[in-house]
Amino acid sequence: TEFELLVTLASSPGRVFSRSALLRRVWGDEFRDERTVDVHIRHLREKIERDPRNPEFIHTARGVGYVFR
Repeated sequence: TEFELLVTLASSPGRVFSRSALLRRVWGDEFRDERTVDVHIRHLREKIERDPRNPEFIHTARGVGYVFR
């Protein structure tokens, strides 16, 4: 699931994805809390970022969602 999330973000660099859009793309119609995305993003940052608190790749679009740069 983390991989699918990363592929979704990285396939469209610069595009802001809302949490709900990421939920639909990665989890489909299965109901998930939008915070599920936040947890998976945190785990991804811990794996791919040198400093997860200051990410280089996966950025938060405050109030909207996430963007890969």
